[in-house]
Amino acid sequence: MKHNSTVKEQSLRPEKSVRAQVKPTEVPAELDDRILKALRAAGEKKALEMVVLDLREVASFTDYFVIASGTNERQVKAIADEVFERLKKAGTTAARVEGRQTAEWILLDYGDFIVHVFDDKARRFYDLERLWREAKRLELPPGFAPVRGSSLRN
Repeated sequence: MKHNSTVKEQSLRPEKSVRAQVKPTEVPAELDDRILKALRAAGEKKALEMVVLDLREVASFTDYFVIASGTNERQVKAIADEVFERLKKAGTTAARVEGRQTAEWILLDYGDFIVHVFDDKARRFYDLERLWREAKRLELPPGFAPVRGSSLRN
C-alpha cells in the first residue's frame, strides 16, 4: 500500500476512461486492519450504506475509499469522530480532516485510504460510487453488511 508522507490536495476525478461497473468482489487479504477498524467504528455509530472502493487500478493518490452515511449532522460528526478516535488510539492519525464544520461531507485522509462520511443529500449529490464506477466495489466482511438508508439509491 502507498504511505504518503505529505498529502496534497488533488482532484477527485478519475483520469482513465469509463468501463463497465465491476460487481462486488471478495475482500482482498491485503485490506488492512485500519480499514476494518474504520468500518467497525462507523458501524458502531449506525452508519448507513458502508462501501469500500478499491482504487488501486484507477487512481494514484490513494488505494481505497471507505464511504458511509449518517442520517443527520450530529450522526455524521459522531461517525467521523469515532473513526478518527479509534484509528488514533491504534496509532494511525489522519493526515487531513475536512468538512467537520458543516458535517455534510467529512473527509478523513489517511494517505493510502480515505474515509468519506456523508449526510444523505450530499452523498446522493456527489455520488462517489458513480463517479468512481470503474473502481472495484469490495464485498464487506461478515458482520459489516450495509444497512440500507431509506432514500439512498442502490
